[in-house]
Parts: sequence; structure tokens; C-alpha cells
Amino acid sequence: MTAHPTVAARRPRPRGRARRAVTSLAAASALVASAALTGCAAERDDDVYTVLNSSTDETYHRWDAEAMARCGKRLGVTVEQQSVPASQIMTKALRMASSKSLPDVVQFDASEMPVFAEAGGLVDLRGLGLSTDHVPDGIVDFGSYRGTYYGAARSVNTLALFYNKDVLAEEGVRTPATWDDLREAARELTRGKRYGLALSAGGAEDGVFQFTPFMWSNGGDERELDSPEVVEALDFWKALLKDGSLSRSTVNWTQADVNDQFMAGNAAMMINGPWQVETLNSDPDLNWGIAEIPVPEAGADSVAPLGGAVLTVPRTGDDDRQRMAGRIVACLTGEKEQLSYALNSWMVPADERAAAEWRSKVPELDALADQVAAARSRTAQLGAGWPAVSLALQSAFQSALTGQSSEAALKRAQQRATSGNRGTHP
Repeated sequence: MTAHPTVAARRPRPRGRARRAVTSLAAASALVASAALTGCAAERDDDVYTVLNSSTDETYHRWDAEAMARCGKRLGVTVEQQSVPASQIMTKALRMASSKSLPDVVQFDASEMPVFAEAGGLVDLRGLGLSTDHVPDGIVDFGSYRGTYYGAARSVNTLALFYNKDVLAEEGVRTPATWDDLREAARELTRGKRYGLALSAGGAEDGVFQFTPFMWSNGGDERELDSPEVVEALDFWKALLKDGSLSRSTVNWTQADVNDQFMAGNAAMMINGPWQVETLNSDPDLNWGIAEIPVPEAGADSVAPLGGAVLTVPRTGDDDRQRMAGRIVACLTGEKEQLSYALNSWMVPADERAAAEWRSKVPELDALADQVAAARSRTAQLGAGWPAVSLALQSAFQSALTGQSSEAALKRAQQRATSGNRGTHP
């Protein structure tokens, strides 16, 4: 496959879910509640508004600057961006809250947004006039906490099954649709140094992100990690490892590592996301395709996780600036701006109208749009309690895939998650 002709050449995009240290909810709540909510002490230019984001990559920084310039011109203000690595957004925002110098808009990873929302540090976007009429419910949930819409997404990402078309054709293997299909295909495609499948089961958020489609599509739930459905999903991963279809190194791989293995010809299929498309397209000889992630049984919904960031308006105590910040968010997440951003980044627009046009422009990624339609937010059930579940699952993968039974590993994970989530359930 080749890149869409309207998209300029770019350096690889950082993963949609950058690995980051889990911020203490109690510490964050104390800082936001005591500092951010008392108003902003810093002097501000009435016509200059700041957006804190993670667009440190030169091309992304430029695209965002151009979008902000367009929106600023439309609204009669200047919109400037301040970019730091994704892993530093929460720390930076908390530090700015402490010094009462919060920016007007903050782009949080959606899995971190509930931490600020829990402390009362964000403004309800619907109250600022933003509509969700053309946004799928799953994406609304993605930017919500306890039913309040705090974060608007320009685009979202999810996972899909990527496969080497040439290898599958040579081996006479059809694109798998069910777990049985996937297991059989992975066995048949494993030859010499080439594994049938590559995925990330590392001890970080990457691995948890990749496990959720198997857990959710099988009826599992993050509130009950030791349920038979979750155990069965982890047992399926173990079966792939036992078959020799997965590398033993999968417990150490990030999603970037998985992509490297696929591009090097060391894996015929992989679980990954659209942030890898640019790198995949850098090899003109690599003939790849995508499909929805296989499901336990034919006819079941393939439920994958939503990834990406949301634009939020911090509660600064200045109502006029908050209203203008809401208009800036509305502009940046408008249909035209979403389509432009999505075509540049290979992500899927959050707005249904923009997504429909996106499908027509990049039909090779159509399966991603289908996957997004049924995708779920990781924080929809537990909100700010998600990080405790993530850490518990990471530990369970490491134990189960290196010898412990899935049942024992997940029982311990449930105990750990329950302990970590006391008092955090919505």
C-alpha cells in the first residue's frame, strides 16, 4: 500500500497511548482542588490563548499551529500552542495548576483526563456550547467522566489486525475472523524465524491496550478481572504462545517493537494501530492490509479500545476566557478541522460526518472506521480508577505468560485492582 497522495511525507508519529507513569489520584486531586480551582494569578493577554498539547513532533506541531491560526483568525484571537512530550502533560498541567498559570486548553490523553475531572478541575463542554450530536456514543464516553462531557476528540485511534498480504497468499491462508481462525492461521504462518502473529504483552499500557479487545469481545469486564471471560481471553494468548505462534519476547515488546518485527518479516500478522501506517508505507515492497480483530465466535462484535487525546478547558476562574476557550475547542474539533487532522495523522475523525468523508479518501483503512464504531473507552467504567486496573493487568500478563495459570494471575490482579480502586468508582 502507498500513502494517500494528499498526505505529505512525515517522520513516524509517536504512539497514540504513550507510556507514562501513573499519577497518584490523591496527589493530583489535592493539587488541582487547592490550586487550579482558586483562579489564575498569572497575567494574561486578553487576546492570546494557550493550548498545552503533546505535538512535539515537528510535523504535528506545524499542523496544529496551522489549525490554531485558522481558528484564531475565525474567532478574532491569537491561539498559541505549548508542546511537551505526552508523558509530561499531566505533570506539566499539575505544576501549572499549582502556580495558578493553567493554559486555556489542555490536550490530555483520554485515560488521564478523569484525574483532572475527578478533582473538579475541568469545565463541562456542553455548558460552553459544544454539541455531541454527530459524535458516536463511545467517543462521547471517551471524553466524559461520570456522565459529564469534559473532553472533545478531534480524532481517535484503535487497534486492528494488520497482515502481510503476500505471505498469506503464498501460504494459502485466509484473513482470520474468529479466534479459532486466528490460532490456525498463526500456526500455519509460523515458519523458521517468522512468527504467525506479533502483539504487545509488555508490562506497560501498550500491553493492556492490546488485551482489551480480547477481554471485551469475550464479554469480560475490567471491574471483574478474574471472571471466566477474562481468564479465557488470557488463556487464548497463552495458547498462541504455547503453539509457538508468538515470540517469547512478546512480554517485553511495545507496540513499536511489534511493528518493527512485522516490517522486518519476522511476523506475518500483528495487532497494532493506525499510528504505524506512515512507517509501514515507508517500505514500498510491503503489501499489507488490515481487518477487524478476530472475535471468539462468528457473529460477535469486535470491541476494541479507543485511544487518543481530548481537548479540555481547565477551570481557571475566568468565565470569559473559559467561554472563548470552549469556542477554540469547538473550532479545532469542527468537521473540517477533524478531517484535515485525520488525513494527516491517519487517525479516524470523531465526527460521523467527517468520518464518512475520511472513509472515501482512505478506503484502505475502512476497517479501522468499522472498529472505531464499536470501540470503548478504557475509563468508561472506572474513570480515574483505570490506572490501578492497568497496573494489575500488566502484572498478570507477566505472570501468566511466563508460567503461572491465568486464573491465579488474574485473581491476584483483581485483588490488587480492587485495593487500588477503593473510593474511585463513579
